[in-house]
Amino acid sequence: MWDWIKIAILGLIALFAALAANWARDLAYQVHALIVMAVAAGMFIWTIRTAGEPKPAETGYSDGVIRAGVIATTFWGIAGFLVGVFIAFQLAFPVLNFEWAEGYANFGRLRPLHTSAVIFAFGGNALLCTSFYVVQRTSAARLWGGNTAWFVFWGYQLFIVLAATGYLLGATQSKEYAEPEWYVDLWLTVVWLAYLAVFLGTIIKRKEPHIYVANWFYLAFIVTVAMLHVVNNLSIPVSIFGAKSVQVFAGVQDAMTQWWYGHNAVGFFLTAGFLGMMYYFVPKQAGRPVYSYKLSIIHFWALIFLYIWAGPHHLHYTALPDWASTLGMVFSVILWMPSWGGMINGLMTLQGAWDKIRTDPIIRMFVISLGFYGMSTFEGPMMSIRAVNSLSHYTDWTIGHVHSGALGWNGMITFACLYFLTPRLWNRERLYSLSAVNWHFWLATIGIVLYAASMWVTGIMEGLMWREVDANGFLVNSFADTVAAKFPMYVLRGLGGVLYLTGALIMAWNLWMTVRGQKAVQPSATGAATPAE
Repeated sequence: MWDWIKIAILGLIALFAALAANWARDLAYQVHALIVMAVAAGMFIWTIRTAGEPKPAETGYSDGVIRAGVIATTFWGIAGFLVGVFIAFQLAFPVLNFEWAEGYANFGRLRPLHTSAVIFAFGGNALLCTSFYVVQRTSAARLWGGNTAWFVFWGYQLFIVLAATGYLLGATQSKEYAEPEWYVDLWLTVVWLAYLAVFLGTIIKRKEPHIYVANWFYLAFIVTVAMLHVVNNLSIPVSIFGAKSVQVFAGVQDAMTQWWYGHNAVGFFLTAGFLGMMYYFVPKQAGRPVYSYKLSIIHFWALIFLYIWAGPHHLHYTALPDWASTLGMVFSVILWMPSWGGMINGLMTLQGAWDKIRTDPIIRMFVISLGFYGMSTFEGPMMSIRAVNSLSHYTDWTIGHVHSGALGWNGMITFACLYFLTPRLWNRERLYSLSAVNWHFWLATIGIVLYAASMWVTGIMEGLMWREVDANGFLVNSFADTVAAKFPMYVLRGLGGVLYLTGALIMAWNLWMTVRGQKAVQPSATGAATPAE
């Protein structure tokens, strides 16, 4: 009966999408309607062909969706890094903004494609697959909801495709993070609520009485991102058959809402979720318990309470009231302490196993990711101080800060988790090549250093040039002068990106050879993780 209900729903969706494509008021909406129609029609045919077939009994963990997540994370990572390298060279060599592409391949449209591909496609899929892995192992329970986890996975991939094509076609809400238009936001809301249901349902039906701390961080990330997404993207569509919409918030209220969202997307999507990874995979790879479970609890509650207030520090010297930006600055500075508490907890987990840094390149990746986490969470509070912000804001120093965190913290810990997961999910004895992991580590590390250091230098130079005045109080440098002075550092940044991308390609080859190049071994019984007390 349920199969025929799904067939009817999919048929209606395909029909409506076909009509919407015909009545579309703009190109982006038409393209998206055709994509949805194709997906719904394909699902319609597949469901008819499999309707009535007996379903296999569900046993063990739901690892199929996690394997798909590992593949998607690797694919979107390489895609995002490739676009990032290209737009880095576009800034150095503007001729790469090709005229024949009619604007579809210029920096203005590729930049949001790159940021969303790296943050939401690469990082988002990493969070999906690792959270599904961790919550099952620490709860000793299969994922709740049957195939709902598959709906979450494929629904999220559809969101990524719709958002990416929308960026290229110019259909965004024109905000800092270039959010997709209203119907894409609505679809992501549905998918995200299903994600919350699967994760929370698994915890509720757990067989382990204890909720391991990694699940606390994952759950905080899922709930807070849902809240941020809904409030920040409140909009009224102009037409049900068009991509355009009118924003509910405007002016300084919109700026405040946007940076409440923007900084907490960093705080919960790129920090809390990835700390969930750290608290499970670092102890597992090191073979040691978490250094201090009590410290992890303090880390969690301090981080969750403080981070939500920090957003206004992005709006110093704007129309936002001084008290609001000062509040953001104060909470940002206080955030330094719990952030470093988490870093210290992760690093001290290696107590008694420090020799593994020399022999295990995966541990090395975890350690350097924690190092970059500590550095970024010191640099961020420092840059939030009004006096420092007056020099750093709107310069490439901010770009260097963001990428040292994203490439160093988020990227490296994700790579390490992929190396951890692949042999276990495909029942292989080990990775195909640890030497390749070592190459990846050094290429990525050198790439990050070249990228971040060049942006730190050019950012500080830029800020100083902007404020340089002559004896009469007139500005010495034009904006064009600062752009010309930055050229060597822009080339160096592009080269750093090439090294980072090369490391990711080596990883993809290594994971592929691990899956295809070795015989499967019998999987060992995996018990629930026992948290350290």
